[in-house]
Amino acid sequence: MKSSIVAARPSGPGPALPFAAMPTVPAAPTVPVLPAPPFLHTPSGRATIADVARAAGVSKATVSRYFNHRETLLTPDIAARVQAAVAALAYSPSPMAQALKRGRSRLIGLVVADVTNPFSVAVLRGAEKACQEAGYLVMLFNLGNESGRERQAIEALASYQVEGFILNRVGDDAAAMAEAARKARPMVLVDRRNDSLAADFVSLDNTAAAHTALQHLVDAGFRHVLFVTEPLEDVSSRHERALAFQALATSAGIHGEVLEHEGDDPALRAALRRLRDAANADGLQPGVITGNAVTTLRVATVVAGLGWQWGRDLGFIGFDDTDWAPLIGPGLTTVAQPTDALGKAAVECLLQRLNGATHAPREILLPGRLMVRGSSRSALLS
Repeated sequence: MKSSIVAARPSGPGPALPFAAMPTVPAAPTVPVLPAPPFLHTPSGRATIADVARAAGVSKATVSRYFNHRETLLTPDIAARVQAAVAALAYSPSPMAQALKRGRSRLIGLVVADVTNPFSVAVLRGAEKACQEAGYLVMLFNLGNESGRERQAIEALASYQVEGFILNRVGDDAAAMAEAARKARPMVLVDRRNDSLAADFVSLDNTAAAHTALQHLVDAGFRHVLFVTEPLEDVSSRHERALAFQALATSAGIHGEVLEHEGDDPALRAALRRLRDAANADGLQPGVITGNAVTTLRVATVVAGLGWQWGRDLGFIGFDDTDWAPLIGPGLTTVAQPTDALGKAAVECLLQRLNGATHAPREILLPGRLMVRGSSRSALLS
C-alpha cells in the first residue's frame, strides 16, 4: 500500500480546518456596510489579499489588520471598504497562513503503520476527537506497513508545520527517530515502543491481555493452543503478546505454540490440522489465539475452507473486538482494546508537552476487556 497524507475532517459540517485558527469576518456592528465599489469585479481565479487591498484602495497590511480583529485601529470608512471588497470578492484568508503568523499551526501529525488495520482506524478516531475538542486538526500519514518510510512521514508532516507527532510505527527506523529528534517537536508513541527515543508511550497492557486470553482457554479445558501472529519483527506489541503467551503456557503445563503467519494459507492450514490432531488425541478441542484482527480474518478464511465450526471444532480468542466478531458462527470471543482511550491518552500526553511539561517520559498501559462469546466454550469433545 502506498503511503499518503490526508487531513482527518472534524465531525459536522464545515471545511477540514483547525477551528481555533479559522478566521471570521468581523461583524463590526457600528460600521456601516457600503456597497461594493463600481469598478470591483470578481477575478477568474481565487481572490488574494492583494486583490482585496486593490479593490478597497488600501494596503495589504490594512487588510491583514482587519482579519486579525484589529479593525478598531481602522477608521469606519476604511473598515467598511475592506468589508465590502471581501464580500464582493468572496475572499477567504488562508487559515494556515494566519495560524503561522500567530506562531501556532494547530496541527498534530499522526503516523500510522497501516490504515487498513481496524486498530489503527479506531485509535485515529479517538485521537481526532480529542484533538478536535482541544482545537487541533489531525494530519494523517499512512505508512502502508512499508518499513523505512517513517522518516519520509516525519519530513512530510513537518513541512506542514505540525506542532507535534503521534507515532504508530512499522519498525525500528533509527534514521526516522533521529529526524524526529532533529525536528525538536514533542512526540508520543502508540502501541509500538522505541527504546532509543525519549518519548511518552501509550499502549494496551499486552502482557496482562495475553494472560487473560490464554487463562480463559485454560479454564475452559483447552490444553493445545496455537498463537497466530503477524511476523514479530521489531513490533514490540507482537513480541509482548507472544512472550506472555509462551510464559503462561509453560507455567500452566499446556502445549502452546507460536506461529508467525505471513498470509500463507497452506502453512496455516497445516498448522491447524496438526493442532487438531494433537488435541483430539487427548479427547480435547484445539484452541487458537490470534494477535490482531488481520490474523483473525486469515484464520477465519482457513477455518471456513476446512469446514470447521467455531466453538465445536476449534476454540478461539482474537485480539481486537471488531464489529463483525459477534456475527461469525456462535460469536468470536475477543480481547477488546481501549482504542478510543488510547487515542485520547496520546493526545493528552502530547498537549501537556506542547504546554511546556518537562517531566520524564511516561508509560501509560491501559487494560483490555475480554468479550466472551460462543467460540471459547468448553474444550471437552462430546
